[in-house]
Amino acid sequence: MFTITADWMSFVIVGFATLFLIGELLVNAKGIFSILGIGFITIYFSSFLEPGMFFIMIIIYFVGILLMIIDGKIINDGTLAIIGLVCMIASVGFAAPNWTAGLYAVIGILLGAMASFVFLKVFKKRQMWTKMTLFDQLTDDAGYSSINQTYKELLGKQGVTTTDMRPIGTILVDDKLYSAITQGRWIEKNTNIVVDQVDGTRILVKELRKQSAE
Repeated sequence: MFTITADWMSFVIVGFATLFLIGELLVNAKGIFSILGIGFITIYFSSFLEPGMFFIMIIIYFVGILLMIIDGKIINDGTLAIIGLVCMIASVGFAAPNWTAGLYAVIGILLGAMASFVFLKVFKKRQMWTKMTLFDQLTDDAGYSSINQTYKELLGKQGVTTTDMRPIGTILVDDKLYSAITQGRWIEKNTNIVVDQVDGTRILVKELRKQSAE
């Protein structure tokens, strides 16, 4: 079996493994990317670890991948995806025989993860990620009619968050509860907000001031 004989090769092997495995999560590659990714990451761990530690580290690595899948299908706020990325980084870092190889491997994960988004321009995107970023805007110009026309009246009004917004949560405006989203920022519960934008059924809010509501 092919083994890693130079520290810089950790960057290449882990980079390609992450590129293909995360790419498989982002687009429908019919399993081809997952096979390639598993092959590359197996080469990395088997080059440095005994069988016992090999299985432990590769499990930690794939737990990270699993957390990303759970985030994309269920949670949709990015929290578990970040934890999953940390698990992947920790597994390749601890598996390396020295800090140089470990640093190369960590850089490989980060660059491989970023490069995987290029696949979105070529292949069909998986639907499980659409909720997380709310790509679709249901505007009147786009041919959608608003489910609740009163949402338009909320523009510019002040309210308070009734849940933590990460970045999706619930707000209270004029004694009524609404589901809303921020511009990617996390806002704590009981924080004063203002409705900044309304797109059909999407209410976009921002923090009014840096203090909690009474």
